[in-house]
Amino acid sequence: VQLVESGGGSVQDGGSLRLSCAASGYTYSRYCMGWFRQAPGKERQVVATVDSDGKTTYGDSVKGRFTISKDNAKSTLHLQMNRLKPEDTALYYCVADAVRRRGYCPPPVPDFFGYWGQGTQVTVSS
Repeated sequence: VQLVESGGGSVQDGGSLRLSCAASGYTYSRYCMGWFRQAPGKERQVVATVDSDGKTTYGDSVKGRFTISKDNAKSTLHLQMNRLKPEDTALYYCVADAVRRRGYCPPPVPDFFGYWGQGTQVTVSS
């Protein structure tokens, strides 16, 4: 399984970015996918997940500002980030985990996701 992120960069407070994750090497429809982030000196935290049926969940700090989506035909995951804040500055990771049944995602804890991309940096300046 390979996950390759793109789309990170630097923006001003209130700006937008769109992250993408190209997935390969597995049966895409049988995986839960998502995004985690890690800021310097802090633990990794969930940003958003999407299950095989398209059901989404979000971390409390990004609800209403970020949107996760996936393109099954292209095996690509996206994260649209609007109204960015300086506290959103972090390394963003695309993640995936094999699931036994459709419509399921594991708890939003890093250890439950077996596959990680290399990360893409997002920096929001005030």
